[in-house]
Amino acid sequence: MPESPIRKLVPYAEDAKKRGIEVFHLNIGQPDIKTPEVALEAIKNNTIKVLAYSRSEGSETYRAKIANYYAKNNIQVTADEIIVTTGGSEALLFAMGTIADVNDEIIIPEPFYANYNGFSIASGVKIVPVISKIEDNFALPPISEFEKLITSKTKAILICNPGNPTGYLYSKEEIQKLASIVKKHDLFLIADEVYREFVYDNESHQSVLSDFGLNNNAIIIDSVSKRYSMCGARIGCLVSKNKEVIRTALKFAQARLSPPTFAQIASEAALETPQSYFDEVIVEYKARRDILIAELSKIKGVKVARPKGAFYCVVELPVDNADTFAQWLLEDFNLNNQTVMVAPAAGFYSTPGIGMNQVRIAYVLKKEDLIKSVEILKVAIDKYNSL
Repeated sequence: MPESPIRKLVPYAEDAKKRGIEVFHLNIGQPDIKTPEVALEAIKNNTIKVLAYSRSEGSETYRAKIANYYAKNNIQVTADEIIVTTGGSEALLFAMGTIADVNDEIIIPEPFYANYNGFSIASGVKIVPVISKIEDNFALPPISEFEKLITSKTKAILICNPGNPTGYLYSKEEIQKLASIVKKHDLFLIADEVYREFVYDNESHQSVLSDFGLNNNAIIIDSVSKRYSMCGARIGCLVSKNKEVIRTALKFAQARLSPPTFAQIASEAALETPQSYFDEVIVEYKARRDILIAELSKIKGVKVARPKGAFYCVVELPVDNADTFAQWLLEDFNLNNQTVMVAPAAGFYSTPGIGMNQVRIAYVLKKEDLIKSVEILKVAIDKYNSL
């Protein structure tokens, strides 16, 4: 199993903190936004006497309410087309196990969420990357590049929309192109849509289960983690209108018995979160993005892609090796007893040697901390390159 590029530097960060150094965490998508009170109250005020198993596919009332949530987002599904999972991570594992046998292939535009590597290895599935470039803002590579990679072993194309780690938001035209190719080759289109709400610049999110004619081909991966700032709840879901996919995924769900009961109660309550909550969150994240991009652009030699969704961006630094630099930041550098923690981006690629001087930055800190973090980064780059 590969190490997580997001978490592998944690021991160095903990050591730095023990030395009295303040660490600004730009490495992980853990929002500092408060969890909706309605979700927390559902747990605090619960009168359950026996904490029992739930159904393997998740509680019926919760799935019915998820279906209502999707309907508001132009996604028409029923409760029977939803399987509640232990986070979006388990939904991805179920999806890979459902559609692919050992040594089958899934095509993924890279850079991609690092744990796709781990999920594929755990499932015995081979990731076939198609490279998107920072120069193109990580837009969808030409469909001809996908065509070249399709073989008898290819079972799916997997995208994250909006993207982690890039923040890229796929356009309607790009999803339409993907829809055409998966239907042409009878493949699945798996869409990790956990950042659906986080879209900026008056753009709109395009779900693969909206208006693309993909009822038999589309699988949505979803989660409450980022939407409601409930990463610790570990509740996600797999959604598909393909009955065979749901039947097969349910076998995986039965093998792990059931998703956690209390977390489903909190997640069900979270669906009552008012729109005003999201309106405020979007305004805050957009402001953070704009400040971060503006400050990073002031550093000589830095190249940054402009995200239109999620809360990440990929940054190309004027350093030889981002892994070494990220560790050095925690082990050997501080500015006024402060330093930053970033996620080296090489771990978001499966092609060896790509992304070696790139990092992912999550803008999940308040604006003044982001400004301070970039100041630290600028001084650190100058000092590192003079060693």
